[in-house]
Amino acid sequence: MKPTKVNNAPTRFASALVSGAACTLCAHAGGISLYEIATPDVGLASAGYAARAQDASTVFRNPAGMSLLAGAQFQGGLQLTYGDVAFSKNADDTSPSLRDDGDGGNAVGALPAGGLFLVQPLSDRFAVGIGALSYCGLMEEFDDNWVGRYYVQKGSLLGMSLMPSVSFKATEWLSIGAGLNAMYGYMNTEVAVRTLAPGDGQLTIKDETWGFGANVGVLVEPRKGTRFGVTYLSPVGLDFEERPTFSNLGGLGGGIFANPPQLDLGVTVPQSVMFSAYHELNPRWALMVNVGWQNWEQFGKVDVGVDAENPTSLSKNLKHQDTLHGAIGAQYRISDHWTLSGGAAYDSSAVDDADRTLSLPMGEAYRIGLGAHWQVSEKVNLGAAYEFLWSGDMPVVQDSNYRGRVSGSFRDSWFSFVTVDLTWKF
Repeated sequence: MKPTKVNNAPTRFASALVSGAACTLCAHAGGISLYEIATPDVGLASAGYAARAQDASTVFRNPAGMSLLAGAQFQGGLQLTYGDVAFSKNADDTSPSLRDDGDGGNAVGALPAGGLFLVQPLSDRFAVGIGALSYCGLMEEFDDNWVGRYYVQKGSLLGMSLMPSVSFKATEWLSIGAGLNAMYGYMNTEVAVRTLAPGDGQLTIKDETWGFGANVGVLVEPRKGTRFGVTYLSPVGLDFEERPTFSNLGGLGGGIFANPPQLDLGVTVPQSVMFSAYHELNPRWALMVNVGWQNWEQFGKVDVGVDAENPTSLSKNLKHQDTLHGAIGAQYRISDHWTLSGGAAYDSSAVDDADRTLSLPMGEAYRIGLGAHWQVSEKVNLGAAYEFLWSGDMPVVQDSNYRGRVSGSFRDSWFSFVTVDLTWKF
Protein backbone atom coordinates (compact mmCIF):
# COMPACT_ATOMS: atom_id res chain seq x y z
CA MET A 1 0.00 0.00 0.00
CA LYS A 2 1.34 3.46 -0.90
CA PRO A 3 2.00 5.86 1.97
CA THR A 4 -0.39 8.76 2.33
CA LYS A 5 1.02 12.30 2.28
CA VAL A 6 -0.66 14.82 4.54
CA ASN A 7 0.40 18.22 3.18
CA ASN A 8 3.98 17.53 4.39
CA ALA A 9 3.05 18.90 7.82
CA PRO A 10 3.80 16.87 10.97
CA THR A 11 0.65 18.06 12.68
CA ARG A 12 -1.49 16.91 9.74
CA PHE A 13 -1.39 13.24 10.50
CA ALA A 14 -3.38 10.30 9.36
CA SER A 15 -5.93 9.13 11.81
CA ALA A 16 -5.40 6.28 14.26
CA LEU A 17 -8.19 4.75 16.17
CA VAL A 18 -8.52 2.64 19.22
CA SER A 19 -11.30 0.43 20.29
CA GLY A 20 -11.77 -1.87 23.15
CA ALA A 21 -12.10 -4.93 21.06
CA ALA A 22 -14.46 -6.93 19.19
CA CYS A 23 -16.16 -9.97 19.08
CA THR A 24 -15.20 -12.26 21.40
CA LEU A 25 -15.41 -13.81 24.54
CA CYS A 26 -18.11 -11.99 24.35
CA ALA A 27 -20.13 -10.00 22.64
CA HIS A 28 -23.07 -12.06 22.08
CA ALA A 29 -25.63 -11.44 24.62
CA GLY A 30 -25.94 -8.55 22.30
CA GLY A 31 -22.74 -7.00 23.54
CA ILE A 32 -19.86 -7.86 25.84
CA SER A 33 -21.98 -9.62 28.46
CA LEU A 34 -21.97 -13.42 28.71
CA TYR A 35 -24.38 -15.96 30.20
CA GLU A 36 -21.72 -18.68 29.80
CA ILE A 37 -19.60 -18.72 32.98
CA ALA A 38 -18.52 -22.40 33.23
CA THR A 39 -21.67 -23.59 35.04
CA PRO A 40 -24.42 -26.16 34.28
CA ASP A 41 -26.54 -23.35 32.74
CA VAL A 42 -24.52 -23.79 29.52
CA GLY A 43 -26.43 -27.03 28.90
CA LEU A 44 -29.73 -25.16 29.24
CA ALA A 45 -28.81 -22.13 27.11
CA SER A 46 -29.29 -20.39 30.51
CA ALA A 47 -33.02 -21.21 30.71
CA GLY A 48 -34.16 -20.99 34.34
CA TYR A 49 -31.35 -18.49 35.00
CA ALA A 50 -32.92 -16.75 38.02
CA ALA A 51 -35.21 -19.55 39.28
CA ARG A 52 -33.32 -22.85 39.02
CA ALA A 53 -31.28 -22.44 42.26
CA GLN A 54 -29.93 -26.01 42.13
CA ASP A 55 -26.23 -25.33 42.74
CA ALA A 56 -23.77 -22.81 44.14
CA SER A 57 -23.65 -20.71 40.96
CA THR A 58 -26.91 -19.15 42.15
CA VAL A 59 -24.55 -16.78 44.03
CA PHE A 60 -24.40 -14.94 40.70
CA ARG A 61 -27.58 -16.02 38.90
CA ASN A 62 -29.87 -15.08 41.79
CA PRO A 63 -28.36 -14.70 45.28
CA ALA A 64 -31.78 -15.33 46.83
CA GLY A 65 -31.47 -18.95 45.68
CA MET A 66 -28.73 -19.68 48.22
CA SER A 67 -31.50 -20.10 50.81
CA LEU A 68 -32.80 -23.15 48.95
CA LEU A 69 -29.53 -25.10 48.96
CA ALA A 70 -29.21 -27.90 51.50
CA GLY A 71 -25.97 -27.44 53.40
CA ALA A 72 -22.67 -25.95 52.31
CA GLN A 73 -21.43 -26.59 48.81
CA PHE A 74 -18.67 -25.67 46.38
CA GLN A 75 -18.90 -25.53 42.61
CA GLY A 76 -16.03 -25.10 40.18
CA GLY A 77 -16.07 -25.14 36.42
CA LEU A 78 -13.75 -24.89 33.42
CA GLN A 79 -14.85 -23.62 30.03
CA LEU A 80 -13.31 -23.52 26.57
CA THR A 81 -14.80 -21.06 24.11
CA TYR A 82 -14.03 -21.18 20.41
CA GLY A 83 -15.20 -18.34 18.22
CA ASP A 84 -15.20 -18.19 14.43
CA VAL A 85 -15.53 -14.50 13.58
CA ALA A 86 -13.89 -13.72 10.24
CA PHE A 87 -14.25 -10.64 8.04
CA SER A 88 -14.84 -10.75 4.30
CA LYS A 89 -14.30 -7.43 2.51
CA ASN A 90 -16.31 -6.02 -0.35
CA ALA A 91 -13.42 -4.85 -2.55
CA ASP A 92 -15.66 -2.84 -4.89
CA ASP A 93 -16.85 -0.68 -1.97
CA THR A 94 -13.50 -0.41 -0.15
CA SER A 95 -10.91 2.37 -0.63
CA PRO A 96 -8.60 1.60 -3.59
CA SER A 97 -5.51 1.83 -1.34
CA LEU A 98 -6.93 -0.94 0.88
CA ARG A 99 -8.41 -3.35 -1.67
CA ASP A 100 -5.34 -5.57 -1.85
CA ASP A 101 -5.10 -5.92 1.95
CA GLY A 102 -6.17 -9.11 3.73
CA ASP A 103 -9.41 -10.03 5.45
CA GLY A 104 -7.72 -10.44 8.83
CA GLY A 105 -8.27 -14.14 9.51
CA ASN A 106 -10.26 -15.44 12.47
CA ALA A 107 -10.22 -12.70 15.11
CA VAL A 108 -11.16 -14.93 18.05
CA GLY A 109 -10.13 -18.60 18.14
CA ALA A 110 -9.88 -20.49 21.45
CA LEU A 111 -10.41 -18.76 24.80
CA PRO A 112 -10.29 -20.43 28.26
CA ALA A 113 -12.47 -19.39 31.20
CA GLY A 114 -13.61 -20.64 34.59
CA GLY A 115 -15.82 -19.98 37.59
CA LEU A 116 -15.71 -20.73 41.33
CA PHE A 117 -18.64 -20.52 43.78
CA LEU A 118 -19.05 -21.29 47.47
CA VAL A 119 -22.20 -21.21 49.62
CA GLN A 120 -22.35 -21.60 53.43
CA PRO A 121 -25.62 -21.59 55.42
CA LEU A 122 -25.46 -19.60 58.67
CA SER A 123 -28.87 -20.68 59.95
CA ASP A 124 -32.22 -21.93 58.70
CA ARG A 125 -32.87 -18.48 57.21
CA PHE A 126 -29.48 -16.95 56.37
CA ALA A 127 -26.80 -18.08 53.92
CA VAL A 128 -23.69 -16.41 52.58
CA GLY A 129 -21.69 -17.11 49.47
CA ILE A 130 -18.95 -15.85 47.21
CA GLY A 131 -18.27 -16.21 43.51
CA ALA A 132 -15.26 -15.56 41.29
CA LEU A 133 -16.16 -15.31 37.61
CA SER A 134 -16.02 -13.31 34.41
CA TYR A 135 -19.34 -12.54 32.74
CA CYS A 136 -18.13 -9.79 30.44
CA GLY A 137 -15.20 -9.29 28.15
CA LEU A 138 -13.93 -9.48 24.63
CA MET A 139 -10.70 -10.38 22.89
CA GLU A 140 -9.66 -10.11 19.27
CA GLU A 141 -6.56 -10.19 17.11
CA PHE A 142 -6.46 -9.68 13.36
CA ASP A 143 -3.62 -10.42 10.94
CA ASP A 144 -1.02 -7.65 10.51
CA ASN A 145 -2.10 -6.65 7.01
CA TRP A 146 -5.85 -6.78 7.50
CA VAL A 147 -7.94 -4.19 5.73
CA GLY A 148 -9.42 -2.71 8.92
CA ARG A 149 -6.20 -2.32 10.90
CA TYR A 150 -6.53 1.48 11.05
CA TYR A 151 -9.75 0.95 13.00
CA VAL A 152 -8.61 -1.93 15.22
CA GLN A 153 -5.68 -4.37 15.12
CA LYS A 154 -6.05 -6.31 18.32
CA GLY A 155 -7.41 -5.76 21.78
CA SER A 156 -8.62 -7.15 25.06
CA LEU A 157 -11.33 -5.84 27.34
CA LEU A 158 -11.93 -8.12 30.32
CA GLY A 159 -13.98 -7.81 33.49
CA MET A 160 -13.34 -10.29 36.32
CA SER A 161 -15.77 -10.19 39.26
CA LEU A 162 -15.48 -11.13 42.91
CA MET A 163 -19.01 -11.33 44.28
CA PRO A 164 -19.70 -11.81 48.03
CA SER A 165 -23.43 -12.35 48.60
CA VAL A 166 -26.03 -12.97 51.31
CA SER A 167 -29.56 -14.40 51.23
CA PHE A 168 -32.47 -14.35 53.68
CA LYS A 169 -35.44 -16.70 53.70
CA ALA A 170 -38.19 -14.32 54.78
CA THR A 171 -40.98 -16.92 54.72
CA GLU A 172 -41.42 -20.52 53.61
CA TRP A 173 -42.12 -19.29 50.09
CA LEU A 174 -40.13 -16.02 49.78
CA SER A 175 -36.35 -15.51 49.71
CA ILE A 176 -34.33 -12.38 48.99
CA GLY A 177 -30.65 -11.92 48.30
CA ALA A 178 -28.02 -9.33 47.41
CA GLY A 179 -24.37 -9.26 46.45
CA LEU A 180 -21.51 -6.83 45.84
CA ASN A 181 -19.98 -6.94 42.36
CA ALA A 182 -16.31 -5.95 42.65
CA MET A 183 -15.00 -6.01 39.09
CA TYR A 184 -11.39 -5.80 38.01
CA GLY A 185 -11.15 -4.40 34.48
CA TYR A 186 -8.24 -4.85 32.11
CA MET A 187 -7.82 -3.21 28.69
CA ASN A 188 -5.06 -3.60 26.11
CA THR A 189 -5.64 -2.30 22.59
CA GLU A 190 -3.48 -1.80 19.50
CA VAL A 191 -4.36 0.09 16.31
CA ALA A 192 -2.27 0.67 13.18
CA VAL A 193 -1.39 4.27 12.24
CA ARG A 194 -0.81 5.58 8.72
CA THR A 195 2.61 7.21 8.40
CA LEU A 196 4.49 9.30 5.82
CA ALA A 197 6.80 6.38 5.04
CA PRO A 198 6.29 2.76 3.97
CA GLY A 199 4.92 0.60 6.75
CA ASP A 200 2.52 1.35 9.56
CA GLY A 201 3.00 2.87 12.96
CA GLN A 202 1.18 1.65 16.01
CA LEU A 203 -0.99 3.13 18.74
CA THR A 204 -1.25 1.22 22.03
CA ILE A 205 -3.39 1.82 25.11
CA LYS A 206 -3.09 -0.41 28.17
CA ASP A 207 -4.65 0.10 31.59
CA GLU A 208 -6.43 -1.59 34.48
CA THR A 209 -9.01 -0.37 36.98
CA TRP A 210 -11.73 -1.42 39.44
CA GLY A 211 -15.48 -0.85 39.26
CA PHE A 212 -18.30 -1.71 41.66
CA GLY A 213 -21.94 -2.66 41.35
CA ALA A 214 -24.68 -4.74 42.96
CA ASN A 215 -26.63 -7.91 42.31
CA VAL A 216 -30.12 -8.21 43.86
CA GLY A 217 -32.60 -11.08 43.58
CA VAL A 218 -35.99 -12.33 44.74
CA LEU A 219 -37.16 -15.96 44.62
CA VAL A 220 -40.74 -17.10 45.17
CA GLU A 221 -41.66 -20.78 45.64
CA PRO A 222 -45.46 -20.99 45.98
CA ARG A 223 -45.25 -24.78 46.15
CA LYS A 224 -42.54 -27.39 46.09
CA GLY A 225 -41.07 -27.72 42.62
CA THR A 226 -42.41 -24.44 41.25
CA ARG A 227 -40.26 -21.32 41.49
CA PHE A 228 -40.27 -17.80 40.07
CA GLY A 229 -37.18 -15.62 40.26
CA VAL A 230 -36.16 -12.14 39.25
CA THR A 231 -32.67 -10.71 39.49
CA TYR A 232 -31.24 -7.24 38.84
CA LEU A 233 -27.58 -6.74 37.97
CA SER A 234 -26.56 -3.08 38.27
CA PRO A 235 -24.23 -1.29 35.82
CA VAL A 236 -20.51 -1.27 36.57
CA GLY A 237 -18.36 1.65 35.46
CA LEU A 238 -14.79 0.90 34.42
CA ASP A 239 -12.97 4.20 34.02
CA PHE A 240 -9.71 3.62 32.18
CA GLU A 241 -7.29 6.55 32.12
CA GLU A 242 -4.06 6.30 30.20
CA ARG A 243 -1.81 8.09 27.73
CA PRO A 244 -1.53 6.26 24.42
CA THR A 245 1.92 5.28 23.23
CA PHE A 246 3.05 5.45 19.61
CA SER A 247 5.80 3.55 17.81
CA ASN A 248 7.31 3.30 14.29
CA LEU A 249 5.86 6.65 13.22
CA GLY A 250 8.71 7.79 10.98
CA GLY A 251 8.15 11.43 10.03
CA LEU A 252 5.08 11.68 12.23
CA GLY A 253 7.09 11.42 15.45
CA GLY A 254 6.51 15.00 16.60
CA GLY A 255 3.52 17.05 17.67
CA ILE A 256 0.68 15.28 19.44
CA PHE A 257 2.39 11.92 18.90
CA ALA A 258 5.38 12.96 21.04
CA ASN A 259 3.18 14.22 23.89
CA PRO A 260 -0.25 12.61 23.56
CA PRO A 261 -3.07 13.73 25.86
CA GLN A 262 -4.44 11.63 28.67
CA LEU A 263 -7.43 9.68 27.42
CA ASP A 264 -10.47 8.85 29.51
CA LEU A 265 -11.91 5.61 28.20
CA GLY A 266 -15.11 4.94 30.08
CA VAL A 267 -16.70 1.52 29.76
CA THR A 268 -20.09 0.81 31.30
CA VAL A 269 -20.95 -2.85 31.75
CA PRO A 270 -24.75 -2.73 31.24
CA GLN A 271 -27.40 -3.24 33.86
CA SER A 272 -29.84 -6.09 33.29
CA VAL A 273 -33.05 -7.63 34.57
CA MET A 274 -33.93 -11.33 34.24
CA PHE A 275 -37.24 -13.04 35.09
CA SER A 276 -37.25 -16.85 35.16
CA ALA A 277 -39.63 -19.66 36.01
CA TYR A 278 -38.90 -23.28 36.97
CA HIS A 279 -41.60 -25.98 37.18
CA GLU A 280 -41.33 -29.71 37.85
CA LEU A 281 -43.96 -31.54 35.80
CA ASN A 282 -43.22 -34.79 37.62
CA PRO A 283 -40.22 -36.42 39.35
CA ARG A 284 -38.46 -36.81 35.98
CA TRP A 285 -39.27 -33.68 33.97
CA ALA A 286 -38.70 -29.98 34.75
CA LEU A 287 -39.32 -27.01 32.44
CA MET A 288 -37.67 -23.55 32.58
CA VAL A 289 -38.17 -20.20 30.82
CA ASN A 290 -36.49 -16.77 30.82
CA VAL A 291 -37.44 -13.26 29.77
CA GLY A 292 -34.67 -10.68 30.08
CA TRP A 293 -33.57 -7.11 29.27
CA GLN A 294 -30.14 -5.49 29.02
CA ASN A 295 -29.53 -1.75 28.96
CA TRP A 296 -27.11 -1.47 26.02
CA GLU A 297 -28.31 2.04 25.18
CA GLN A 298 -26.11 3.22 28.04
CA PHE A 299 -23.20 1.04 27.05
CA GLY A 300 -20.23 3.31 27.59
CA LYS A 301 -17.67 1.76 25.28
CA VAL A 302 -16.30 4.34 22.85
CA ASP A 303 -14.03 4.26 19.87
CA VAL A 304 -11.07 6.52 20.56
CA GLY A 305 -9.14 8.13 17.77
CA VAL A 306 -6.75 10.92 16.79
CA ASP A 307 -8.48 13.40 14.50
CA ALA A 308 -6.18 15.58 12.38
CA GLU A 309 -8.86 18.24 12.05
CA ASN A 310 -9.45 18.52 15.79
CA PRO A 311 -6.74 16.83 17.88
CA THR A 312 -8.53 17.51 21.18
CA SER A 313 -11.67 15.63 20.16
CA LEU A 314 -10.72 12.02 20.54
CA SER A 315 -13.95 10.20 21.33
CA LYS A 316 -17.00 9.09 19.45
CA ASN A 317 -20.07 7.65 21.13
CA LEU A 318 -21.39 4.43 19.68
CA LYS A 319 -25.06 4.01 18.91
CA HIS A 320 -26.47 1.10 20.89
CA GLN A 321 -29.97 -0.08 21.72
CA ASP A 322 -31.37 -2.14 24.55
CA THR A 323 -31.62 -5.88 23.96
CA LEU A 324 -34.26 -8.48 24.81
CA HIS A 325 -33.65 -12.10 25.78
CA GLY A 326 -35.84 -15.19 25.78
CA ALA A 327 -35.04 -18.82 26.60
CA ILE A 328 -36.75 -22.16 27.16
CA GLY A 329 -35.22 -25.36 28.50
CA ALA A 330 -35.86 -28.71 30.15
CA GLN A 331 -34.24 -31.26 32.45
CA TYR A 332 -34.91 -34.99 32.25
CA ARG A 333 -33.93 -37.25 35.13
CA ILE A 334 -32.98 -40.63 33.64
CA SER A 335 -32.23 -42.21 37.01
CA ASP A 336 -31.11 -41.31 40.50
CA HIS A 337 -27.61 -40.78 39.11
CA TRP A 338 -28.10 -39.18 35.69
CA THR A 339 -29.83 -35.98 34.51
CA LEU A 340 -29.92 -34.60 30.97
CA SER A 341 -30.61 -30.99 30.04
CA GLY A 342 -31.30 -28.96 26.92
CA GLY A 343 -32.35 -25.45 25.99
CA ALA A 344 -32.59 -22.74 23.36
CA ALA A 345 -32.33 -18.96 23.62
CA TYR A 346 -32.47 -15.78 21.56
CA ASP A 347 -30.96 -12.32 22.14
CA SER A 348 -31.68 -9.32 19.95
CA SER A 349 -28.85 -7.20 18.55
CA ALA A 350 -27.46 -4.17 20.39
CA VAL A 351 -26.76 -2.41 17.07
CA ASP A 352 -28.46 -1.92 13.74
CA ASP A 353 -26.48 -2.92 10.65
CA ALA A 354 -25.83 0.74 9.82
CA ASP A 355 -24.24 1.38 13.25
CA ARG A 356 -22.03 -1.70 13.54
CA THR A 357 -18.28 -1.07 13.78
CA LEU A 358 -15.23 -3.13 12.87
CA SER A 359 -14.13 -3.08 16.51
CA LEU A 360 -17.49 -4.23 17.92
CA PRO A 361 -19.21 -6.55 15.43
CA MET A 362 -22.16 -7.34 17.66
CA GLY A 363 -25.32 -8.98 16.39
CA GLU A 364 -28.31 -11.06 17.38
CA ALA A 365 -27.57 -14.43 18.95
CA TYR A 366 -29.29 -17.83 18.72
CA ARG A 367 -28.20 -20.44 21.29
CA ILE A 368 -28.72 -24.19 21.62
CA GLY A 369 -27.34 -26.05 24.64
CA LEU A 370 -27.09 -29.69 25.77
CA GLY A 371 -25.76 -31.08 29.03
CA ALA A 372 -25.49 -34.13 31.29
CA HIS A 373 -24.85 -34.53 35.02
CA TRP A 374 -23.74 -37.58 36.96
CA GLN A 375 -24.45 -37.89 40.69
CA VAL A 376 -21.28 -39.75 41.60
CA SER A 377 -22.15 -39.92 45.31
CA GLU A 378 -24.26 -38.11 47.87
CA LYS A 379 -21.65 -35.35 47.99
CA VAL A 380 -20.15 -35.22 44.49
CA ASN A 381 -21.76 -34.31 41.18
CA LEU A 382 -19.94 -34.08 37.83
CA GLY A 383 -21.29 -32.37 34.74
CA ALA A 384 -20.48 -31.51 31.14
CA ALA A 385 -22.27 -29.24 28.69
CA TYR A 386 -22.02 -27.87 25.16
CA GLU A 387 -23.60 -24.78 23.65
CA PHE A 388 -23.60 -23.48 20.09
CA LEU A 389 -24.17 -19.77 19.41
CA TRP A 390 -24.98 -18.48 15.94
CA SER A 391 -24.83 -14.81 14.90
CA GLY A 392 -24.69 -15.27 11.13
CA ASP A 393 -23.67 -12.38 8.85
CA MET A 394 -22.89 -8.98 10.36
CA PRO A 395 -22.35 -6.34 7.63
CA VAL A 396 -20.05 -3.38 8.37
CA VAL A 397 -19.20 -0.16 6.54
CA GLN A 398 -16.83 2.38 8.08
CA ASP A 399 -15.46 5.44 6.31
CA SER A 400 -12.81 8.01 7.27
CA ASN A 401 -10.64 10.44 5.31
CA TYR A 402 -7.54 9.20 7.09
CA ARG A 403 -8.31 5.56 7.77
CA GLY A 404 -10.06 4.84 4.51
CA ARG A 405 -13.35 3.18 3.68
CA VAL A 406 -13.75 -0.45 4.70
CA SER A 407 -16.81 -2.37 3.56
CA GLY A 408 -17.69 -6.01 4.08
CA SER A 409 -19.22 -8.45 6.52
CA PHE A 410 -18.34 -10.77 9.39
CA ARG A 411 -19.83 -13.83 7.71
CA ASP A 412 -21.33 -16.92 9.33
CA SER A 413 -20.13 -15.93 12.80
CA TRP A 414 -20.47 -18.59 15.50
CA PHE A 415 -19.21 -19.64 18.93
CA SER A 416 -18.91 -22.98 20.71
CA PHE A 417 -18.79 -23.36 24.50
CA VAL A 418 -17.61 -26.57 26.19
CA THR A 419 -17.91 -26.75 29.99
CA VAL A 420 -17.10 -29.25 32.71
CA ASP A 421 -18.10 -28.65 36.32
CA LEU A 422 -17.83 -30.23 39.76
CA THR A 423 -20.20 -29.74 42.71
CA TRP A 424 -19.07 -30.85 46.13
CA LYS A 425 -21.40 -30.81 49.13
CA PHE A 426 -19.75 -30.81 52.54
